Amino acid sequence: MLAEDGFTEEQLEYLMHIKNEKRGRIKEVADKFSDVEYFDGDNVWSLETKIDIALPCATQNELNKSAAENLVERGVSIVAEGANMPCSEEAIHTFRKNEVLFGPGKAANAGGVAVSGLEMSQNAYNLSWTREKVDKKLNEIMAEIHAQCAKYGKTDSGSIDYVKGANLAGFIKVADAMIDHGIC
Repeated sequence: MLAEDGFTEEQLEYLMHIKNEKRGRIKEVADKFSDVEYFDGDNVWSLETKIDIALPCATQNELNKSAAENLVERGVSIVAEGANMPCSEEAIHTFRKNEVLFGPGKAANAGGVAVSGLEMSQNAYNLSWTREKVDKKLNEIMAEIHAQCAKYGKTDSGSIDYVKGANLAGFIKVADAMIDHGIC
């Protein structure tokens, strides 16, 4: 999906309604708004237009090295994975090499996993939380993920390498758990 002049507040609200409430497809946004394009089966990553933000959210390795190079040429400044590994290893390397802010799925897409965990907690204790309480807990979890990525991913230039940060934070969490259980 592409909004060449950027998404309006109305379009973003409609997208959130489609995805969060109606559980519909993003194509519905393009059906409603004439200035939003939907690409069915086409490779949106090969577009020859300026692109600020890319959100790969589908097939594993859908965004490969040549697509990443195209996005860099088109001026992309942020890429955040919204699924499990939609960017190939070569694409990730291309983004990092070109200093594109890259949010790996293990950090950027952690919200879905976190909400599943919150749901399991409710089920285990026979609880029912309000939407607001779940949203508050999710915001806290995502803020902590960001804080861990920032802590462990700080580069010499002061920027954050979210791949490095997420990997180190995950490793440390597992290592600490092993130590706590007397394994190391």
